[in-house]
Amino acid sequence: MFIGALTLDILLGDVRSLKQKRSLVRPLIAEIQRKYPAIAVAEAGHLDLHRRAEIGVAVVSASAANCDEVLDACERLVAYHPEIELLSARRRLFNDHEE
Repeated sequence: MFIGALTLDILLGDVRSLKQKRSLVRPLIAEIQRKYPAIAVAEAGHLDLHRRAEIGVAVVSASAANCDEVLDACERLVAYHPEIELLSARRRLFNDHEE
């Protein structure tokens, strides 16, 4: 069993309030969940900043290759949004043999 974790640090466009931030981040999270229903995704950081957001994605799979494939697809989906600038993407892969 493999567990893949992806942390996406994003910069939002012309956002002036936390309400506007939510109006961009919530639909993005919903789109990721709709496209990949077997993953977990949530806003995980920068909760008090109105132009930054951190989105966490987690996937469980029988193979490392499948984890990487799903996380790559999620990263691309976020990166292709014109109103969002992807600042960084950090990825970790865990397996059940690690202590």
